[in-house]
Amino acid sequence: MRTWTALLLSVLAASGLRAAPAADPQSYAEPERVRVTRLALDLEVDFARRELAGQAELTLDWRDPAARELVLDTRDLRIEKVEALAVGGAPRAVPFRLDARDPVLGSALHIDTGGPAAAVRIRYRTAPEASGLQWLTPAQTAGKKHPFLFSQSQAIHARSWVPLQDTPAVRFPYVATVRVPKALRAVMSADNDARHALDGTFRFRMEQPIPSYLLALAVGDIAVRATGPRSAVYAEPPLLKRAAREFADTEAMIAAAETLYGPYRWGRYDVLVLPPSFPYGGMENPRLTFATPTVIVGDKSLISLVAHELAHSWSGNLVTNASWKDIWLNEGFTSYVESRLVEAVFGRELADMEAVIGQEGLQRELAGMPQDAQRLALDPLVGKDPDDFSSDVAYVKGAWFLTFLEQRFGRADFDAFLRGYFDHYAFQSIDTDTFAAYTRRELLHKHPGKVSEAEFDTWLHAPGIPPFATPATSSRFAAVDVARVDWLAGRRSAGSLAAARWGTQEWVHFLEGLPPTLDAAPLAALDQASHFTGTPNAEIAQRWYPLTVRSGYTRARPALRTFLTGIGRMKLILPSWEALAATPEGLAWAREVFAAARTGYHPITVAAVQAKLDRSATAQ
Repeated sequence: MRTWTALLLSVLAASGLRAAPAADPQSYAEPERVRVTRLALDLEVDFARRELAGQAELTLDWRDPAARELVLDTRDLRIEKVEALAVGGAPRAVPFRLDARDPVLGSALHIDTGGPAAAVRIRYRTAPEASGLQWLTPAQTAGKKHPFLFSQSQAIHARSWVPLQDTPAVRFPYVATVRVPKALRAVMSADNDARHALDGTFRFRMEQPIPSYLLALAVGDIAVRATGPRSAVYAEPPLLKRAAREFADTEAMIAAAETLYGPYRWGRYDVLVLPPSFPYGGMENPRLTFATPTVIVGDKSLISLVAHELAHSWSGNLVTNASWKDIWLNEGFTSYVESRLVEAVFGRELADMEAVIGQEGLQRELAGMPQDAQRLALDPLVGKDPDDFSSDVAYVKGAWFLTFLEQRFGRADFDAFLRGYFDHYAFQSIDTDTFAAYTRRELLHKHPGKVSEAEFDTWLHAPGIPPFATPATSSRFAAVDVARVDWLAGRRSAGSLAAARWGTQEWVHFLEGLPPTLDAAPLAALDQASHFTGTPNAEIAQRWYPLTVRSGYTRARPALRTFLTGIGRMKLILPSWEALAATPEGLAWAREVFAAARTGYHPITVAAVQAKLDRSATAQ
């Protein structure tokens, strides 16, 4: 059997055809038998009960004539009733059962339709602790007057608020009706009407097929300001003006992306700035990116986040990884496109600095990472939570690989290849083998002698960074490196560093190049000159506070507490939690602070911090 399968795959690869990706181990669904082709939601948002209640109607394509059952993914949903719908017939109640809850995958929902049905309608309620939803009290918002709700479906959290085939291999358009308290606005990863009256009922339509992890909902006191003819910022009123100013170049980035990679296919590109508890920098929900407020620093130095999420409109949203082991197809491509957009709009220097920071961070991460996790082409994540496998390998190594291909083939040929790739697989979900077959056919074989098969396979299948890879460089960072050496040697004062008027990237590079610990005197001098303790720039804070913890610089503790309780973006806060948990004294203080912080964290963030503290406690 294996021999014939291998032979078939080789024939398909040689011909340029695509075999269906293997089953997704993070989903109970059986889309090869029955596939969801459309979703219709009708939901009521209840802040008092912290639940969504209503129904999901799933249109079905029965691909296996022998199939009698539909299997869906759920997590902590209360299923109240299931009906089967026939074309032109009345709904009829059908039996269903929920399997026992798996701690990672949730519970499979088995629906016995008795044979092919045009659709099923499921009445259900979410749990207050749904992993894909965060409910915020008015006190946890910027305006302090109204509650706020937002979803985070990636990777496998959509099943906690909608019963569906929760795998990126399945794509579907959707419509939704969402009922909310009057005076609040509901928005989704769909068409949003900025002029919609706040009358309590919102209707949405997403015509393009999307995977489940891009299903998104937010409800709150949300205002809107245009940033271009097809872009706007949504945010709480106190943040709106600053956010619109920070994201004023969004339209220029859309135009740059279209010039490189073809037309923007999602109609509008709006950005919703969420409360600071959002666990990520951004989430590329189509038509409405969710973004952290931590990128609003006043100088557009962190605008690469918007470039990244916009880039997902081609890589990820348009061409999607078929399962989470192939996440680099989303994030590596996106990180590469992000760099090109930053270069096109803000200049090569900024793009180079961002690339150096990313590659140096990857090298540090690789030092403590298992060999198998260092490959782009991962083994299936059987029995594993994909949230635990997010690393710089997918983002930075993936982008580095594509930069290598660009360098070898030249920009003109590589840009043409990438544009063709996005066009060829538009609105499809693919795996690494599919990418490899297409790239060999359309790039390596059409331009022979520039990249060998061995080099290509090394990037995909070998751990670490290939020895023939060319690291990114930055002339501005070269000056920072000299200044750091001089300061550490006592030949330069902290005041002269502050006077250099470095931007965010230069300070990040400076801090990342320091020793793990510093004596109190130089640390205090640096702090006095540059005011890092209490800085509103979270990227700098991410590097500064762990250094203060490791160095015993307790003067920073009050500001560190404010930092850890004020934002929930995991990339920014986890290094400080890890540094604190490294010693018994730090761990005790961390547990005290976490008790206060966790009520304002997203469930994903709570789980990540708790895991770090528990591991450290066990080790000690």
